[in-house]
Amino acid sequence: MALRWADFITPSTLQLAPLLELLLEPIQAAEQLATLQLGLQEVLVNAVRHGNGNDPLKCVRVRRILTPQWCIFQVQDEGAGVPLQARSSDLPDRLDALSGRGLFLIHQCFDDVRWSRRGNRVQVALRRA
Repeated sequence: MALRWADFITPSTLQLAPLLELLLEPIQAAEQLATLQLGLQEVLVNAVRHGNGNDPLKCVRVRRILTPQWCIFQVQDEGAGVPLQARSSDLPDRLDALSGRGLFLIHQCFDDVRWSRRGNRVQVALRRA
C-alpha cells in the first residue's frame, strides 16, 4: 500500500457520524477501528465546540493520510487555537472539571499528537496494526 491522502471540509456541526464513517471507511483493522473512532470523535467535537464555538458558518478541515505504517489525521478549525499550557495529556485532577477529559482521551487513543504553533490544527496518528 502506497501513501494515500484525502481532504474533507465540513460545516461545524456535532452531527459527526457521516463524517466519521467517511474518514474511517478505508480502515480494515477491526481492532483499531473503535480506538480511531473514539479518538477522532473527540478531536472533531473539540474543533466544532471549542475551536469554532458551535458556529455552523465556520468549517472544520480534515486531511486523512494513510501510509503502510500510520493512520494520520490533521484536523483544523477556524478558532484562536488551544493555548500551549492547555494541551496537556493528563487526566484532570477533579472529576467535575469542566475540560481536559477530551484531550486526555485523544492522547490515549493515538500514538502521536502534534499541534500547530497557533494551536488550531492538531495532527493525530496511530501506528497501523
